[in-house]
Amino acid sequence: MPDRHASSRAAADDAAIALDDVRVSVLLPLPLAGAYDYLAPRAWALKPGDFVAAPLGRNETLGVVWGEAAGDVAPAKLKSVIERLDAPPLPDSLRRLVDWVASYTLAPSGAVLRMAMSVPDALYPGRPITGYALTARGRAALAAETELTPARRRVLQALADGPPAPAADLARRAGCGPGVVRALIAPGLVAALPLPSRLPRAAPDWRRPGPRLSSAQELAAEDLVAKVKAGGFTTTLIDGVTGSGKTEVYFAAIAAALERGRQVLVLLPEIALSGQWLRRFVERFGAEPAQWHSDLGHAERRDTWRGVAEGSVAVVVGARSALFLPFPDLGLIIVDEEHDASFKQEDGVIYHARDMAVVRASLAKLPIVLVSATPSLETTINVEQHRYQRLHLPARHGTAQLPEIRVVDMRRAKPERQRFLAPPLVAALTETLAAGEQAMLFLNRRGYAPLTLCRSCGFRLQCPNCTAWLVEHRFHGRLQCHHCGHNEPLPPLCPSCGDAGSFAACGPGVERLAEETAARFPKARLAVMASDTLIGPRAAAELIDSVASHAVDVLIGTQVMAKGHHFPLLTLVGVVDADLGLSGGDLRAAERTFQLLHQVSGRAGRAERPGVVYLQTYMPEHPVMRALIADDRDRFLAEEAEARRAQGWPPFGRLAALIISAPDDDSADEVARAYARAAPHMPGVEVLGPAPAPLAVLRSRHRRRFLLKTKRNVHIQAVLREWLAAVKVPSTVRVQVDVDPYSFL
Repeated sequence: MPDRHASSRAAADDAAIALDDVRVSVLLPLPLAGAYDYLAPRAWALKPGDFVAAPLGRNETLGVVWGEAAGDVAPAKLKSVIERLDAPPLPDSLRRLVDWVASYTLAPSGAVLRMAMSVPDALYPGRPITGYALTARGRAALAAETELTPARRRVLQALADGPPAPAADLARRAGCGPGVVRALIAPGLVAALPLPSRLPRAAPDWRRPGPRLSSAQELAAEDLVAKVKAGGFTTTLIDGVTGSGKTEVYFAAIAAALERGRQVLVLLPEIALSGQWLRRFVERFGAEPAQWHSDLGHAERRDTWRGVAEGSVAVVVGARSALFLPFPDLGLIIVDEEHDASFKQEDGVIYHARDMAVVRASLAKLPIVLVSATPSLETTINVEQHRYQRLHLPARHGTAQLPEIRVVDMRRAKPERQRFLAPPLVAALTETLAAGEQAMLFLNRRGYAPLTLCRSCGFRLQCPNCTAWLVEHRFHGRLQCHHCGHNEPLPPLCPSCGDAGSFAACGPGVERLAEETAARFPKARLAVMASDTLIGPRAAAELIDSVASHAVDVLIGTQVMAKGHHFPLLTLVGVVDADLGLSGGDLRAAERTFQLLHQVSGRAGRAERPGVVYLQTYMPEHPVMRALIADDRDRFLAEEAEARRAQGWPPFGRLAALIISAPDDDSADEVARAYARAAPHMPGVEVLGPAPAPLAVLRSRHRRRFLLKTKRNVHIQAVLREWLAAVKVPSTVRVQVDVDPYSFL
């Protein structure tokens, strides 16, 4: 018989717990199934969004109070929250975004939350910093020409010119060591004092006048300012040709948001774009915005995260991850170069930052502005269907004109053997340099050569971890895989036949192009701009400054130099391989190639001097080339839309990828066959695959792919959930879901 007394005691224990504690649901930043129930003292009055420390197994972890507790576990079995953290709560709109992204991408909510809690120690108040201030004795010593070493005098002068500062900051300004600063305490020349853990950041001043706008810019700016002042959710596309002044238009909207005391988020696709953008922002608002990207130091990330959460940071410019910063009073989102594929995150939680930015704006009921000279087809269709509004800037600002586009048919104008610049482009380069102007050569391929093989036996140097060729980087003397990062020196002997000195570089990368250009134009000053030659935003800014000051005659680079930069003396752009992006079977290949080549072309002739663009192509009849020559973007997009509509491809249908990866072929195939047997069969749903992924081995894991193609009215996430639940997957096998895939590798 059951022990009634034991049951009564358990009920009494539960009642006692209920009097002292309350249940709370806590979401942890881990890839777990969902939120967990905990107990917390009633007196803490925890609310959704509060940060807490909670036990998990034998460890302690941080989390966020999340919605209502499930209540399906007896209180006696629940663990108690350890601590409530002294941090601003996670805003309601951001918590709803976390849930929305998790539901849309099929990622665990905790994995999405982790992106919003990317700097855990920002949840704790910072420790006070010791600063140093100038004393009356120090001021007198500085004025009295007393015996001071040059280093000490520079320190005192730095303090006289500015506020109290930490020793490291003073030492940097004075060009000495921190010990020199501290040594000034004993003679009473400086005094130590506590400073706040975060020094206040200069606020952007919305009152500063902006530049004179054209009539088209003025109309667009007035429209955006009115939307910011009215509040509420709107999505507006600024559709302007390269050089039309789109940035100044949305700067007016930023000023309006700051005037209302609201915060602003600006998303840029490339860190390398931020240099000139930051300079323009400072010219307009008198202070830098906060930055958010992977190259920042930990201390700056911590201070920025906390400053955003407390509302003291007014403007953030950042990469896609900035979307998950905890803005309590966000009033405006800008997505610059909205078409750029860099906004798609391919690892971890797979999401598109542009699309999720629109979701965040919708949840928070605020305006969002998308900006591009070559809008994505998705955005274009949303404009046509009146989901988004459009502001058009059809002409370049001032007297600048769009460049002339000339095609070089490589079937007729062939380069010399082992050369890659065709005679018409060489002649144009000669004329440009003779006129004292600048040129840009574009090739979207890093390194020296994409393939290295043995002349004797044909052996090709391949990555040991991926089905990819190793790319030679001659500047660094290494072979590198651009997918997993593996690198090694060029072997002295062929691993296959043993011949020495038999390796040959096949095809050009930007380094090889630079070598050819230097040989043809030995007096020209060259610079290479690629993601592996620019170590962080500072290096990019320095190179861009050197080009702008005409310390460079020919700039050679990849897509990092294709957009966002303004070089007044750059009048010639040569695209060395205009066909490069058109192969590979990607449904967006033509659209992306058009966007990239249009953006590259837009670097030419942005000031008083006219520009010209040479496109080297073996397919001058291709629709992309015809559209570029005719400057007929709208016709190209209409034809692209019609082709996709006929086949039911996005944005007229839905698409999701299922990627299975395993440490060996057999495991990958076995799981792929199981998913094939469980594949959904219903109207409006088509399953393609399984098939080996184009990168069949990546980071030593064997990969198989399915594509799930559905009509627009099918709830693709529901179909995916049911399909995923039907197969039991071994622990060594990973299954990744990519809703709305952009990469098909």
